[in-house]
Amino acid sequence: MHEAPPPGLEKAWRSNWPQLRSLEATVRLGGVGRAARALHLAQPTVSTQLKELAASLGLVLFEPQGRGLAPTAVAAQLAEAVRDMAARWQRFEEDAAALQGLRQGRLRIAAVTTTEYFLPDLLGPFARAYPGIRIELAVENRDAVVARLERGDDELAAMMRPPAHLPLARWPFLENPLVFIAAQDHPLAARRRLRLQDLAGEPLLVRETGSGTRAVLEEALAEHGMAWPPRMALGSNEAVKHAVRAGLGLALLSRHTLAADPASEGLVVLPVAGFPLRRQWVLVWRQDRALSLPARTLLDDLRQRLGVRARPT
Repeated sequence: MHEAPPPGLEKAWRSNWPQLRSLEATVRLGGVGRAARALHLAQPTVSTQLKELAASLGLVLFEPQGRGLAPTAVAAQLAEAVRDMAARWQRFEEDAAALQGLRQGRLRIAAVTTTEYFLPDLLGPFARAYPGIRIELAVENRDAVVARLERGDDELAAMMRPPAHLPLARWPFLENPLVFIAAQDHPLAARRRLRLQDLAGEPLLVRETGSGTRAVLEEALAEHGMAWPPRMALGSNEAVKHAVRAGLGLALLSRHTLAADPASEGLVVLPVAGFPLRRQWVLVWRQDRALSLPARTLLDDLRQRLGVRARPT
């Protein structure tokens, strides 16, 4: 006598992983064409897989919307289930790798753009100690990193302003001083003392919408009751530095983005009262999902090397 499969598995067995992967990518990326490009498949192949999946489950997964398709509520739920399945499988692979002494496995990390100035140096010793662990580092602006955390794309994320709406453990691991910079030959560069109000007549350069540094600047201006509309928004710290050096304006950036001697880059840190703004770089992870062995090992490694306790807050 054969035992019945566990609840839910009978329908799952009618599907296959390529179909489920195509469904998840289509929902996440907002279209069959984008999913096909991301998965390196032909668009008709993805369309066929979605039709076969819907037929095997007996569910409507997409509905016409304009010239394209929109996922139904059940499709969104299924996509989330697929992500959970992928995360569970990854944890299985990593726990299995633990039996081999961390000789293989994968660790996915998301990080905001400014961390690219120091995070690779922090990851380097771990990577050398565990060469079989494949580290996948996604560098995005804050909004994109938050979206990745919401989807559960990564185990760890490095950022300055963790979102409050997710169940996150937080470990502040490094100070992040934010400073105003100007070109070396800017008239304000010769001043020994400045107030924030002294800068307001100058053109302001900022990072793009979604940047954590820009959000901190906007909060600081609001606290001072100042209206200082930006002249230009740029998509990277290096672009901001180039624009400042070219005399296009002033900017607030993390001190980590600058050389030890900013003059070597043609820049100067302005002595503004109340600055640097003291913020913290924070490593975060989802409390509702178990960390893999590689992630736990990296946290322990950083704790030992940085001399601080990696305890969640």
